[in-house]
Amino acid sequence: MARVLFINGGSEGHINPTLGVVQELIRRGEEVVYVIAEQFRDRIEPTGAEVITFNDGKFLEAFLAGGRNPWARVGGLLRTADIIIPSVLEQIKGEQFDYIIHDSMFGCGRLLAQILDLPAINSCTSFAIQENSFDSLQDRLSRHLPADVNEREQQEFQQLVDNIHAKYNVQVSSAYEVFCNPAPLTIVYTSKCFQPDGESFDETFKFVGPSFVPCSYDQFDFSHLDSDRVIYISLGTVFNQAMDFYKLCFAAFSETRYTVILSVGRQIEIAELGDIPTNFIVRNYVAQIEVLQHSKLFITHGGMNSTGEGLYYGVPLIVLPQSADQPAVARRVAEMGAGIHLNQEGLTAQDLREAAESVLKDASIRKLSIEIGDSFRAAGGYHQAVEEIFMYKRSLGMTK
Repeated sequence: MARVLFINGGSEGHINPTLGVVQELIRRGEEVVYVIAEQFRDRIEPTGAEVITFNDGKFLEAFLAGGRNPWARVGGLLRTADIIIPSVLEQIKGEQFDYIIHDSMFGCGRLLAQILDLPAINSCTSFAIQENSFDSLQDRLSRHLPADVNEREQQEFQQLVDNIHAKYNVQVSSAYEVFCNPAPLTIVYTSKCFQPDGESFDETFKFVGPSFVPCSYDQFDFSHLDSDRVIYISLGTVFNQAMDFYKLCFAAFSETRYTVILSVGRQIEIAELGDIPTNFIVRNYVAQIEVLQHSKLFITHGGMNSTGEGLYYGVPLIVLPQSADQPAVARRVAEMGAGIHLNQEGLTAQDLREAAESVLKDASIRKLSIEIGDSFRAAGGYHQAVEEIFMYKRSLGMTK
């Protein structure tokens, strides 16, 4: 049995794919200590992992302190070091670990691997990105800023690097290292087929497909529903306070032949939505994986997890991206022919209804969605992720 230090940020999108991995690691005899924001303790503890936490409020304050330009976001991850590193080191003082698994976009993961001198594994919950692509993107985004702003931000980033080196004796060679946390093994929770330029990645990247544990209970009685006419709508768990959009969905699909299951998130008071059409089922939360198995169309924000779960079950998508990596995911869905990409701004009820009917009638979209789902299942999910971790351990001579 080996001891694993698993470190992650404070976002469900980065946490959820790891739950099955942690459960499987423990089932196969590993002992897992999971570092996470306090608010997500109850998501991790049922896996059987020991949980230690950090102050997510201070973490976010440090991360956002520099602003929103490309260099400031990378620098923000370095600013979190003084929040995360001392806290983690204090809480694990005297403990021994055999390896570390860190999130790909949690800047202190790679730093802690250096400080603790542990073999590292990178957990990548979005599309993987290689250094040349990252540098090109950084340059492209920087061009939109005045030259003096870019110069000042790059100087500030270098000062942060120098401070981190002096304080913790760690090496930071590039912005890519901070933002993407490269490691000798990277677990990517999609298939090589769905990953943009998937064939360009070397064998240190293991594409294991979506990682989720199907729910073991039924939330809805689907026996009275026509499964050929179920539309599921959700904007995920973060940017979902979209009252106007939900009412637009009512206007688009009320008095149609479709049964619409709408998940509005825990921060919306359903009563404030007003009159709900009789063909709608509206909930603050639904067991998404269960609902997708009965759906013929998924209208989604394009989060990596939601997209993966929809396509895993061969459900075509309409993607309305909100933020983060969602525009890239929406573009990939459209490129692959598994759905369409819509902009929420200026969208009308008629636009949405016509888009839904177009996707539902298009046999090629359904076929391509199923083919991507086949590639996801073939990739192996969390079982394959753990197999890759164990093969990596063996390559390092770890026998326990």
